[in-house]
Amino acid sequence: MGKKRIVAKGETESAGGAARGSTSKRRLLSRAVLNVESTYNNTRLSLSDEKGNVVAFSSSGSLGFQGAKKGTPFAAAKVGEAIAAKAQAMGVKEVSVVVKGVGSGRESSIRGFVNKGFSILGIKDATPVPHNGPRPPRARRV
Repeated sequence: MGKKRIVAKGETESAGGAARGSTSKRRLLSRAVLNVESTYNNTRLSLSDEKGNVVAFSSSGSLGFQGAKKGTPFAAAKVGEAIAAKAQAMGVKEVSVVVKGVGSGRESSIRGFVNKGFSILGIKDATPVPHNGPRPPRARRV
């Protein structure tokens, strides 16, 4: 919406116009952390810098997989390839991997990422394990 701006010959558009999107700062990284969260129903991958700031994100649901297909190893491999393409654009060469969850896409998402030519510094399993947590609800009487 708004008024259309007419640019005369010889006059260039200022930074307030269409050139605004092209001045965005592209983040360049050499090392990154790949966080893999794999559940029974989905696989999510996020790429962050070493401080923990997320710079790229992808999941099997965002690639168009629906329902039970989101939790498959094939979908997880496609997510790994998609995040690898984003990482290549940022200049990432080395990654350390943090895996969380018990789903079937744990290994295949890492394989899909590594097949694009990245070197892995280390793999850490950060799956949360309960130490018997809160008291369960009482038995239901029918």
